[in-house]
Amino acid sequence: MSTTHIRHELSELEANLRKELGALPPFLEAIGEHYASLSLAELIDTLAQTPMADHPLFCQLNKLDAAFCQLDLGLYGLCSDCEAEIETERLSQDPTEQRCASCAEHYQHEHRHELRLTH
Repeated sequence: MSTTHIRHELSELEANLRKELGALPPFLEAIGEHYASLSLAELIDTLAQTPMADHPLFCQLNKLDAAFCQLDLGLYGLCSDCEAEIETERLSQDPTEQRCASCAEHYQHEHRHELRLTH
């Protein structure tokens, strides 16, 4: 996949996430209607200071921001843990994926206690 294609995919994902956020009453109460004019980084910074920081969409926005940064640095598609290439099918499923299958499994195993505490 070309960088242009990946950037387009990530931009579409951002637009969809913004639509989902805009449909949430708690989000509109916390941010207001001006969220559309905020950059992704500004939106994340603003949400971090609200109860919306606990919402799953906030996590997705952070992953999206990381994917854009990796793309800008030429590191997109490389595992954040082992630096191996992330499997194409994983990136097709989730273009913001940060880990290869092996490292993702290891990460989930290592952090399962944390995951139980938050659910």
